[in-house]
Amino acid sequence: MSGVLMTDRYLSPMTESDLDEVVIVERLAYEFPWSRGNFEDSLRNGYYGLCMRHVTGTLIGYCVLMPVVDEMHLLNLCVAPQAQGAGAGLTMLREAVRIARAQGLDGLLLEVRPTNHRAIRLYEQFGFVTIGRRKNYYPARHHSREDALVMRFSFAGEGADAAR
Repeated sequence: MSGVLMTDRYLSPMTESDLDEVVIVERLAYEFPWSRGNFEDSLRNGYYGLCMRHVTGTLIGYCVLMPVVDEMHLLNLCVAPQAQGAGAGLTMLREAVRIARAQGLDGLLLEVRPTNHRAIRLYEQFGFVTIGRRKNYYPARHHSREDALVMRFSFAGEGADAAR
């Protein structure tokens, strides 16, 4: 996967040299961010990492995908707070579908916080459906835990225009 050029932004594989910027965006976007080690481990283990950059080179967002048996697990999808709402998340989801299909996989699976309404709306508009809940999955404030919604996008019978 070489850089995919769009109008004013492009996608390219995430590399070790991207991680300083990725970690900065991760910390700006999430109260409980992944560590640099999480990203390093993902790349070392052969997971797919994508970076989206503006043509100026500014990091707009990224995602990390892990193939598991017959589907792709979307481990992390993040758009920099100042770039949210401009289609970057949708573009990365489309690329995730393209990568998973190229691997002969059946769909995408992800977890999302029930309180992350913006992400849930994006996933539902794309065609993901909630298939379950993982209890106490995410760290939360005051040393508590938050459940995760498990969502899946299946390539079989995918009717969502967003995925095309």
